[in-house]
Amino acid sequence: MEIAVLPEITSAGVIIKAIIILAIISAVAGFGTYLERKVLAFMQRRLGPMHVGPYGLLQIAADGIKLFTKEDIIPQNANKLIFQVAPSITAATAFIALAAVPVFPDFTIPEWIPLLGGVFVPSIAADINVGVLFILGMMAAGLYGPLLAGMAQANKWGIIGSARTAIQFLSYEVVTGLSILAPIMLVGSLSLVEFNEYQTGGFTSWMMWQQPVAFILFLIAGFAETNRTPFDLLEHEAEVVSGYATEYSGMRWGMFFIGEYANMITVSVLAAVMFMGGYNDLGFVAGWLIVIMKIAFIFFLMLWVRASWPHIRPDQLMWLCWKVLMPIAVINIVVTGFVMMV
Repeated sequence: MEIAVLPEITSAGVIIKAIIILAIISAVAGFGTYLERKVLAFMQRRLGPMHVGPYGLLQIAADGIKLFTKEDIIPQNANKLIFQVAPSITAATAFIALAAVPVFPDFTIPEWIPLLGGVFVPSIAADINVGVLFILGMMAAGLYGPLLAGMAQANKWGIIGSARTAIQFLSYEVVTGLSILAPIMLVGSLSLVEFNEYQTGGFTSWMMWQQPVAFILFLIAGFAETNRTPFDLLEHEAEVVSGYATEYSGMRWGMFFIGEYANMITVSVLAAVMFMGGYNDLGFVAGWLIVIMKIAFIFFLMLWVRASWPHIRPDQLMWLCWKVLMPIAVINIVVTGFVMMV
């Protein structure tokens, strides 16, 4: 069996990869808002965006223009430096987490393109052997964005919102870490490449069949960490105020939600690679096409749940985390350990 030797990864290839991730994921985040409105409208027998462009497709451009041109207000008595920096932390950590995720396939820039011709662009900007740990760590660091945003405001609602954000993120990060511990025990590695290789046996070898409990726990925690219904208590749309984002406007407000959609894509990619067979083709569908379909399904699932489930109270959120999900995750780890020993 011949082993394919990939071209050398250069700094130019990594920089190009980073630019591609920033450009495409930002665009997908914008398109995700349009897609979410359309999906929710279809499920609730409404039309959704229809007035700007054909089928409302230019609504994305209209939203972008609105965010960039809206007045950027810094409230009186706010800590101006932290108030300005906080949204950047949320967006930056979301995109840094994507550095260790295989977002797009490897490719080499054609030779006829000046300056960049022949540069190999890898599928992963930073292929590290602790990829899962790095991604979860960067997503966890994103907590500082909402936390500092609320604390920088001279507004009690912003401070209460940031405290609620910190509680939710920290609680469900525990569940996320415990949920993937059992699959890590089976694979014996923190590398996403190893997770992909572990599931090369076809549909029946997918991790979600071996670890269904871990898969469900990971999805639930992913919903909570990306502020999706029914766990969208960070900036609850049913309230008069908007949690940690109460005093934000314009593009600073938009950066929080670009980070949210980027994290949704990250969670979708992790679920697809770690639990749903990764990039391994099924014989009749190419690997990269099928992984895009898996990511799209998880993304659609998040929209579907929003249209179907009611919001929950903060006390129910904490009860579910500490009294239901965490004990189940620990039991799953213990059971997996016993099965591996036997």
